[in-house]
Amino acid sequence: MNKPMSESIPTPTSALSFNQSVIDEFRANGGRVGGPFAGGDLLLLTTTGARSGTEHTVPLGCVRRDGLLLVVASDMGADQHPAWYHNLLARPLVRVETGDEEYEAIAVPAEGARRDRLFEHAVRADSCYAGYQARTDRKLPVVVLESAQPQATDDPQEQDAEVTTLGGKLLEVHRWLRAQLRHVRAEADAHFAARDAHQGPGEPPAPGLGLQLRQHCLAFCQTLQFHHTSEDGHVFPALARYHPQLRDALERLSSEHRTVTRIQDGLLALLADVSTADPDRFRAELARMSAELGAHLDYEEEALLPALAEIPWPPGR
Repeated sequence: MNKPMSESIPTPTSALSFNQSVIDEFRANGGRVGGPFAGGDLLLLTTTGARSGTEHTVPLGCVRRDGLLLVVASDMGADQHPAWYHNLLARPLVRVETGDEEYEAIAVPAEGARRDRLFEHAVRADSCYAGYQARTDRKLPVVVLESAQPQATDDPQEQDAEVTTLGGKLLEVHRWLRAQLRHVRAEADAHFAARDAHQGPGEPPAPGLGLQLRQHCLAFCQTLQFHHTSEDGHVFPALARYHPQLRDALERLSSEHRTVTRIQDGLLALLADVSTADPDRFRAELARMSAELGAHLDYEEEALLPALAEIPWPPGR
C-alpha cells in the first residue's frame, strides 16, 4: 500500500532533496508521481514559516471525505508534530496544489469527536495512518483544508464576472473580508453556546469549535493585515500621485488602518486562549471591529472605486 507523504525522510538534507524531487515531478506531470507513491492521492501544501515568514512547500498524502480535503500530521508516527503543522497553526492561510488546480485555503485542525471521525475515515482510506498513530502518544492532527477563494455574492452573474480592474479586485477582497468576519462571528456564537450548555460537575468538555474559531480569526487578521499593508505601501501612494483630489480620503483611510490594527491586536490577544475567553468581552471586541471595519470598507469603496475602476487588473493587462 502506498505510504502517505508526511516529511518522512530521517535526515534534513536528504528530506529536502527528496521532497523537492517529488514536488518537481508532481508539477511536471499534473499531480502524478511514480516510485513508491505511484497511484497515491497527493497534494502540495505551502505554508509560511511561523518564525521565518518564508514559504515552505511539502508533498503530502491527502484524504477526501464528503467534499472535504484532509491531511494528517503523522510524520510517520514521530513524537513531534511536523514543521508544516506548526506553521499553519501560526499562519492558517496556506496554498494547496492538487493535480488540476491551485488555490488558497484556510487550514483548520479538526477537534474532538469530529477529529476522531475524520481520522477513522483516513485509516479506512490508508491503514498506514493507524500504524503511525500506534508509534506515538501524541494524537495525530487531522487538518481540513477549506478553500479561501473569495465568493462574490448570491448573484450568479456577479459570481461569474471576471475581475478586470483594480476596483473589481478591491470589491472581491472586501467581499471576502466581510464574509470571513460573518463566519468568525457565527463560530464565536456557537463556541460560547457550547460552553454555556455544559451542566453537571467537572470542567466543561473541550469545545469542538475552539481551533476552528481561532484559525478563521487568524486567517481573517492575516488577510486584513496584508490588504492594508499593500494599500499603505503601494496603492495609496500611487493614487495620491495621479489623483491629488483623493489625498484627504487616503489620509483618512490610512489613519483608519491603524485603528483597525489596534482592534485586531486586541482580538488576537483574546484568541491566545479562546477556551477560557470571556464571552461578553470577546463579543464586544468582535462587534466593535465589525462595525469599524464595515464603515471603513464602505467609505473606501465610495471614495476610491471611481479611480480604481480605470486601472486594469491584473497588472500589465
